[in-house]
Amino acid sequence: MRIGLYFGSFNPIHTGHLIIANYVAYNTDLDKVWFVVSPQNPLKTSSTLLNEHDRFHLVELAIKDEPRLRASNIEFSLPRPSFTVDTLAFMGEKFPTQEFAIIMGSDSFQNLPRWKNYMHIVQHYPIYVYRRPGHDITDTYGARVEILNAPMLDISATDIRKWIKEGKSVRYMVPDGVINYIQENNYFR
Repeated sequence: MRIGLYFGSFNPIHTGHLIIANYVAYNTDLDKVWFVVSPQNPLKTSSTLLNEHDRFHLVELAIKDEPRLRASNIEFSLPRPSFTVDTLAFMGEKFPTQEFAIIMGSDSFQNLPRWKNYMHIVQHYPIYVYRRPGHDITDTYGARVEILNAPMLDISATDIRKWIKEGKSVRYMVPDGVINYIQENNYFR
């Protein structure tokens, strides 16, 4: 089975993430897409980060009815901050019969040379890159890259957190079950 790993903090997961994951699951040679919820991104600050177990639960709520999508908390048990190269090695040991690929936006792909042991990643894993406006792919860094024209929504988790804090509606930007859970638990207030 070929599995695409979609890494992120998903703070919170939103419709933009879901559209990309669903598009990749049904429009590439990958069989499934796993949302790998990162406890801490080494390139981001974590001051506004919701607890990883809560973010994982929100991802589960968002994808519960889609058989090709899965939430993964595999990085929760790894040393922090979690580095993609270490997660891939661990997943290879835990799931030796699976083939893994990485899914990322062209904005993140531009940062690839800043990643720990990125040459190992590009030599051993295909990378599915969805285009983000303003972030053209000018160099593949030697990776096996498949460029995707997935439908894009210009929304961000940062904006969603801000609107929730301001008491504004985020309906249609976040799945209903996720919104309800966020409201019930007073997240991002």
